[in-house]
Amino acid sequence: MNSIDRQPLPVIALAMGDPAGISPELTARLLALDDIADTARLIVIGDRRILDKGATDAGLDLKVETTTAGRSASLDADGHVFVDLAHLDPAEVSLGEATLAGGQFATANFRHALELAMSQQVSAVCFTPFNKKAMRFAYPGYDDEIRFVCDVIGFKGKLREFNVLEKVWNARVTSHIPLSAVSAAITVDGIMAEIELTTRCLAEAGHADARIAVAGLNPHAGDGGSFGMEEIEIIEPAVALAKSKGFNVDGPFPADTVFLRAVKEGFHAVLTMYHDQGQIAMKLMGFDKGVTMIGGLAFPLCTPAHGTAYDIAGRGIADIGASREAILLAARMASRTRAAAG
Repeated sequence: MNSIDRQPLPVIALAMGDPAGISPELTARLLALDDIADTARLIVIGDRRILDKGATDAGLDLKVETTTAGRSASLDADGHVFVDLAHLDPAEVSLGEATLAGGQFATANFRHALELAMSQQVSAVCFTPFNKKAMRFAYPGYDDEIRFVCDVIGFKGKLREFNVLEKVWNARVTSHIPLSAVSAAITVDGIMAEIELTTRCLAEAGHADARIAVAGLNPHAGDGGSFGMEEIEIIEPAVALAKSKGFNVDGPFPADTVFLRAVKEGFHAVLTMYHDQGQIAMKLMGFDKGVTMIGGLAFPLCTPAHGTAYDIAGRGIADIGASREAILLAARMASRTRAAAG
């Protein structure tokens, strides 16, 4: 019986993010929240000195057990645990700057969290915000979190980022590619795969038979071919195929109104064709509550949808909302996954 089986609450590895931004403060605030302690048990990975600096910024006096990497027995104790990698002196942190040291700190924490998940010592992984520039300093092949995850754990399957708010999720067919490459990257099979993965992830979060609204690519969803043929030649056939397979989908709808329709008509998710088509709407609807979830793994992986907020680092005013929602979503998904596995 592994450590997950002995825990009444889901156990979540929380990797501290970029030390030059608000991640230390957010991590400290999460450890102090009663509703988080009631919902999940956190195994936080970082440097205790950096955490203590974040706690000072937040005006908190943290009481959390500290252990070191390799001392797995401490991970079985009750309550949150901090795994101290002791790998960054706070004196080396330049607030508000992307640096090699910051990238090395964050990548080491994330790698350790993923290893805990792969060894089934935790049932989900979360992280406070990374800075992609700093991450690339430390890991030159770092395109995004998906690329790093696949490299670290040797994953060969399909992963995708979802943006999550309480009322609606956003899935997308293409992600971090140039806008000029989007049209050529949209295929019937690609849309179908996203519908399947979105439905699965929504079910893991508690939304059975989820309704998905599919966005068009062009203005007015092509207006019958007047402004482009992708809707007629690719997106409509993909929606028809998904319906024939029993998925609860509809569209394509014009992108400028699809989120209004989704919220009003009770769709659980909107499938957009490219990154900003959904991101702009989601951040307008709930910047301080939005969560990014990476779906397709055997375990949930969640983070706040906002960035490192270098401009307010060290000021003690960071909003905990999105980080809290990320932990709560990961906990719900982990609990359902564990229950489904028996």
